[in-house]
Amino acid sequence: MVDADPDLQGQLYEQVVLLNLEVAESIAMRYRNRGVAHEDLVQVACLGLVKAARGFDTGKSDNFLSYAVPTMLGEVKRFFRDNAWVVRPPRRIQELQANISSTSARLMHQTGRAPSPLEIAGCLGVTGAAVTEALAADGCFSPSSLDRPSGEDESVTLADTLGQQDGGYDRAEAVIALRPLCQRLSERDRRIIYLRFFHEWTQARIAAEFGVTQMQISRLLSRILHQLRAELVTAEPTRQADPALVG
Repeated sequence: MVDADPDLQGQLYEQVVLLNLEVAESIAMRYRNRGVAHEDLVQVACLGLVKAARGFDTGKSDNFLSYAVPTMLGEVKRFFRDNAWVVRPPRRIQELQANISSTSARLMHQTGRAPSPLEIAGCLGVTGAAVTEALAADGCFSPSSLDRPSGEDESVTLADTLGQQDGGYDRAEAVIALRPLCQRLSERDRRIIYLRFFHEWTQARIAAEFGVTQMQISRLLSRILHQLRAELVTAEPTRQADPALVG
């Protein structure tokens, strides 16, 4: 189009844009519901389409879309980078993403195929790991909802698959810390603790076992627990300082 009449050139640009408006709209649709109005995304994609129409070189390729699509994607991603981040990555990643988009479009225009991360890295003078990191951060502007389905089973959400704090670790640590202290208790006191906290017997049931009243068991438990708590506080500095216990 370089040697064409300016008026004819303008008409050709307009035709190219009009013929590919649906492509721009489909690209905008890929990024809908990500915190940016759909109309704004369409406008940005159309801006990329106009840039692609003016920058396309028919002497290098006859496949306009192979050049236009990455160009439009680059414009949309650049818009998100500058305006719509929810989880903002480091600035170097943001800038690298913009360079990746433009370089990818240029390489695709030259070779007729999508470039690999290593090819992009070679053109930009960065490592392949840096390109991979930037591509992986491409979705930071739209973190996944914890309420979305985690797979084919829509009844299971992403939140359902996340791990939770396991109270068993705290219980195991408490048992390890209390074991030597419990061994110093009298046989009766040890049995009361064992029945109450390991077998989860009620105070009334323990009282019946020992032939005493529930009130007496309640007082005994209070005394035993107070004793264990005091000894545990006293022993804690020793446990932390003793290499044998720490190891």
